[in-house]
Amino acid sequence: MKILITGACGFVGSTLAHAFAQSGAPHTLFGLDNFIRPGSESNRAELKKLGVKLFHGDIRAASDLEAIPAVDFVVDAAANPSVLAGVDGKTSSRQLIEHNLLGTVNMLEFCKLHRAGFVLLSTSRVYSIPPLAALAVEPVDHAFQPAKNIALPAGLTSEGVDETFSTQAPVSLYGATKLTSEALALEYGETFNLPVFINRCGVLAGAGQFGRADQGIFAYWVNSYMRRRPLKYIGFGGQGHQVRDCLHPRDLVPLLEKQLAAPKLAVDDRLINCAGGAASARSLRQLSDWCASKFRPMDITVDTTPRPFDIPWMVLDSAKARCLWNWQPATTTDSTLTEIARHADANPAWLDLSAPL
Repeated sequence: MKILITGACGFVGSTLAHAFAQSGAPHTLFGLDNFIRPGSESNRAELKKLGVKLFHGDIRAASDLEAIPAVDFVVDAAANPSVLAGVDGKTSSRQLIEHNLLGTVNMLEFCKLHRAGFVLLSTSRVYSIPPLAALAVEPVDHAFQPAKNIALPAGLTSEGVDETFSTQAPVSLYGATKLTSEALALEYGETFNLPVFINRCGVLAGAGQFGRADQGIFAYWVNSYMRRRPLKYIGFGGQGHQVRDCLHPRDLVPLLEKQLAAPKLAVDDRLINCAGGAASARSLRQLSDWCASKFRPMDITVDTTPRPFDIPWMVLDSAKARCLWNWQPATTTDSTLTEIARHADANPAWLDLSAPL
């Protein structure tokens, strides 16, 4: 099968390309990247060694896609992944929409032209912020959990947020671009009879992830802690109890293999959560404790000022993926953190390379 991975030299795209190439499956892999993200150039040579045919192009420019050969499937891993994009005073809201929405339109038109299937890697950030921000939580072992003996919003249990949870605005500009991309992808699939799958991912993490807090908190925290860079607990009383789940992107490949070979499914079965779930979830405080056990302890500063779109507990429930695809993640959070730490040790300049000031 011929597979095109967009954002191929980013962390997620390059990890997927490695996993596909090393799986032994007889795929022909193509990659597309605009190389604007610091650190992406570091993945180019290794992917070429693996036989990935790379194209330098931008999904925002339809003409950049004209030189790419026909493929059987597109796996769309190209995005601006920051929930603060367009609202932090440092980035453009227009560029966010161009990257995450116009780019999706261009890739869907590419799929229509070549009769290719489409897999969109989406995000937990499509879920409505107000009920998540207002969720009653209590700290247990230095990490928030939904408070016991209270009524939880529909679509949320102690196992996490499932696909029925509200996607009502506000979800952030970033979340809105991904949610709209999901809707367009499903409509293209129905209108033009294309296989389309939407995989809403939790927090993706692993070695080689670019060192920005808004794009990979686990890798950023471990790299910064090892290098004794300043770290800060923001909001929620400054205790670092806010929780996120953790998924290594290579664990997506067994799922993707099944989706690429599947017949066309009902619309409701094309959209699933893909995450490490409650077993993988860690708070910032727990992440600091892990780092302190591996390195020497350091002080974390505190800023109790809340930030836009912050929520205390975000864990995805992937029960639907287990039921439909017999899928569950294989990499534990401790294994992922250990992998990140080894990469950080071997690449002492990684933060400066991938997240220059």
